[in-house]
Amino acid sequence: MSGTTDQFVEDREKPQSPTTGGKPQHAPVHSPIGSELKKRTREALKDDFLRKAVAFTTDKLRNGRLGAADVLGDWEAWRERGRAIREHTISHLDYYLSQFSDNVVKNGGNVYFCKTGDDAVSTFMDIAKSHKAKLVAKGKSMVSEEMHLNHALEAEGIDAIETDLGEYILQLARETPSHLIIPAIHKNKQQIANLFEEDSGRPFEPETKILAQYAKNKLRNYFLEADIGLTGCNFGVAETGSISLVSNEGNGRMVTTIPKVHVVVMGMERLVPNFEDLEVVLNLLARSATGQKLTAYTSILTGKKGPQDLDGPEELHVIILDNGRSGQLGDPIFQDVLNCIRCAACLNVCPVYRNVGGHTYGSVYSGPIGAVLTPLLQQDMKEAGTLAYASSLCGACYEACPVKIPLHDMLVHLRHRKVKMKLTGLPERVAFKAYETMFGNVTLFKLATKAGYYLQKPLVRNGFIKSGPPPLSGWTQSRFMPMLPKQKFRDKWAALQEELAAKAKADSIVGKAPVKADAVGAQARADAIQQKNRKGGGGDGAN
Repeated sequence: MSGTTDQFVEDREKPQSPTTGGKPQHAPVHSPIGSELKKRTREALKDDFLRKAVAFTTDKLRNGRLGAADVLGDWEAWRERGRAIREHTISHLDYYLSQFSDNVVKNGGNVYFCKTGDDAVSTFMDIAKSHKAKLVAKGKSMVSEEMHLNHALEAEGIDAIETDLGEYILQLARETPSHLIIPAIHKNKQQIANLFEEDSGRPFEPETKILAQYAKNKLRNYFLEADIGLTGCNFGVAETGSISLVSNEGNGRMVTTIPKVHVVVMGMERLVPNFEDLEVVLNLLARSATGQKLTAYTSILTGKKGPQDLDGPEELHVIILDNGRSGQLGDPIFQDVLNCIRCAACLNVCPVYRNVGGHTYGSVYSGPIGAVLTPLLQQDMKEAGTLAYASSLCGACYEACPVKIPLHDMLVHLRHRKVKMKLTGLPERVAFKAYETMFGNVTLFKLATKAGYYLQKPLVRNGFIKSGPPPLSGWTQSRFMPMLPKQKFRDKWAALQEELAAKAKADSIVGKAPVKADAVGAQARADAIQQKNRKGGGGDGAN
């Protein structure tokens, strides 16, 4: 799924973008995920344009989702229905995979089950070589990114051209997608104009229509010349063996109808039982992704070209990829991550993603879903597991998710798993062991807090710690920390109790004194009146 072609980020600055010119080349494979996460984060936070661009577009997408949900009505009931469909499908995935593959074959297609990304690449290469393919026209496919298919094709001398506009822009820039549905979310019109200028050798005005028209004209020839058309799959329909594709560009239909060979690459979890269920998840997908009732192009493809069909592929090949997905089946904590429908709603509300963008994650899948999915699929807690810390655990992702995946809870469990496997750094393990020891011993706790009061003094300004060495500097870069008080609350509480007891005693004494004085005074006045009466005085009577 891709965003609409008019969703270019508004012009704010005009930084130059790297490009190679000539034929599009492919982005390099990501750098180490965990060890360079902090470095990428610092670089992203310094990039004011990136932060504004991502915030602008994610705000637009988020507001569109909220508006579309209101129009649909009873959004929570739709979410619950979507969750139930996905949970049922994943819980019976073996049955629906068998049904789907059988029906694809009945419709004249071929199905390949691949355990790893390398297996899937090898399978695709066999298909390409059997047709002596030289050009592959690609529709949008995150699974092909996951497989690093473009690099493999390039190594074999096969040109792979991205025909989704956002993906094509990134191919020219030699960058990877930074958002699940709007890959070039971090680019503005001027940057795109610069890329097209270097590609074509002529100047471009940074206007959406002009840029889109150039891409359309350029890509048209690739559709006509391609030996193979490759797409992803939003959902496979098990009862018919159909492939559903949703897009806001016409490239999806061109890729699947013009080339003689159509290859679909899909994750093994991308199934729904029937068209009734497909209706529900497509409603949820479009509204959650772009705020639309349905995308501009919603295509259902069933089998290869038939005798009565005017267009369509002569061959259909469906590559179904595991690549770590089956490892989550039956897991009481992480199985629900397979329910994801790739709408990117979680990215659009995540305070971390909105500030650093997708490339900071260093993986194909970014945002909250990427932080959970990447370490599970790669089975790599040492490097990829670090992504679990790229979250505030605020739970906004769960509230936005159309199928109610508790990503924030999963992130906590991933952190726990990383600690339990002793994959955190030695300084961190030593620090938390000392922390555990100190908090488990009253005497040590008292000594540590007392010592802390004196040790903090060089860092304190006006009652706050405003700077410090690592790891404290990670906190003080963006917020202040109150200084440790000289007197602990435990001591304050004891002193307060003594003070309150003394005050109560004093109040008791003071409270009794006025009563005694009043009684003496009243008795004195009564005695004086009686004495006066005995003398025959009339008091205050007449003379």
